[in-house]
Amino acid sequence: MRKPLDPAQLNAALENVHRAGMPGLFAEVRDGDQLWSGAAGVADVDTGRPVTADMRHRVGSITKTFTTAAVLQQVESGLIGLDLPIGRYLPGLVPGERGKAITVRMLINHTSGLAEYLPYAYPSLKSFPDLADTGPQSLDDHRFTRFHRTELIEMGVTAPAAGTPGGTPGVYSNTNYLLLGELLEQVTGTTAERYITQNVIERAGLDDTELPAGTCIDGPHSQHYEAWFGMIDPPRDYSVFDMSWVGPAASLISTVSDLNRFFRLLLAGEIVSPSSLAQMQRTVPVVSQEMKTIGYGLGLYPMEAPGRDTFWGHGGSAWGAGALAMIRADGKRQMAVAVNLQRWNGLDASGRPQPHPIDEALAALYRVAMYG
Repeated sequence: MRKPLDPAQLNAALENVHRAGMPGLFAEVRDGDQLWSGAAGVADVDTGRPVTADMRHRVGSITKTFTTAAVLQQVESGLIGLDLPIGRYLPGLVPGERGKAITVRMLINHTSGLAEYLPYAYPSLKSFPDLADTGPQSLDDHRFTRFHRTELIEMGVTAPAAGTPGGTPGVYSNTNYLLLGELLEQVTGTTAERYITQNVIERAGLDDTELPAGTCIDGPHSQHYEAWFGMIDPPRDYSVFDMSWVGPAASLISTVSDLNRFFRLLLAGEIVSPSSLAQMQRTVPVVSQEMKTIGYGLGLYPMEAPGRDTFWGHGGSAWGAGALAMIRADGKRQMAVAVNLQRWNGLDASGRPQPHPIDEALAALYRVAMYG
């Protein structure tokens, strides 16, 4: 049974995450006309500067929902065929039989079979997601590296395939979304970043959301602390970072308020059409980067509690920054949370992440936020 928002409960749950080891976090929860926002902890561990609920933040792969919306707008206009092969549009990037077999839909829902380029762009992550054989050195080496999207795509396309086109479970891969960025550029005649900005971000009235061109976050923001499973101790700030390594896959900067507004408008059919939204909510099994099989749609995935409601949304991670946004299927109750520490779990002898008090505290926050 759902209960009205309880500010005292929400503030306590937020503080519990901070006490569990999260330097700082902030959130906004909505239930119809009710609104709560809050923050706990610090934005800078050295100065003690506090986090505030209106801070701008890197939201990682939540970017994928924005990129998907842009592609589906072009599907609606007839310039992109959702089930047409990517080789029809980008034969030079995905040549031969693979280009004929991989459809636009397969890119969006991660069933293309294309490998993740990340281990090839960041050599010390060569075994990712085999965490025991990775290290953080490449993060420092590439803090100011400007990647070109096509060179990253080539790394993913020429790497050993992660699966067969259309096969399930699919394998989550940022290569797919860099290709979608190139597809948008091909059919619109402008950059993917400009198209998404004009037709998704501005269309939704998101004043504090952007796809950054530089390395810095403009406006009030937290530092972004990366621990890389205890290998960076103390965790290091990566809030200044060239995000060309992910572009339209994971480079978005936003606020919790803007994220809630975006997902509210999306589920109301105001970003893409209701029929496109229905396509977004058709899920297939996909193996995530955490090596868990989830149901993944087109830039959206469901988050369900047994016997309870279904929430749609997306999570995201950048170096040192994480975010999660979810909204109930009826569009009434929703939550967006941002945290300023990533990969806080230690690893066991086999390289598997171990439970941490932060995990339990975040799960409790989500329960309070969505159900009271």
